[in-house]
Amino acid sequence: MYLRSMYESSNGDKWLLGRVSGEPAVFIRHEPNASSGGRPANFGLLEFLAQQQGPQHEALLQLLSRLIDEYLNDDDQAGG
Repeated sequence: MYLRSMYESSNGDKWLLGRVSGEPAVFIRHEPNASSGGRPANFGLLEFLAQQQGPQHEALLQLLSRLIDEYLNDDDQAGG
């Protein structure tokens, strides 16, 4: 499994972008701060985006925008 930090709140909650090796599907993992006693939970992208919007959603949208820009720039350089 691959995980990469996407956003960390001021209270210590973390959101990570994840993918299981060999699988095309990606997910968002929420790791609550230690004091909340919660357990990590995984969400599909659509499920995550359907939740109440917050700064963690903005972080995902910024990441997607950067990836799309890179993809389009690569396509332009390849003559496509």
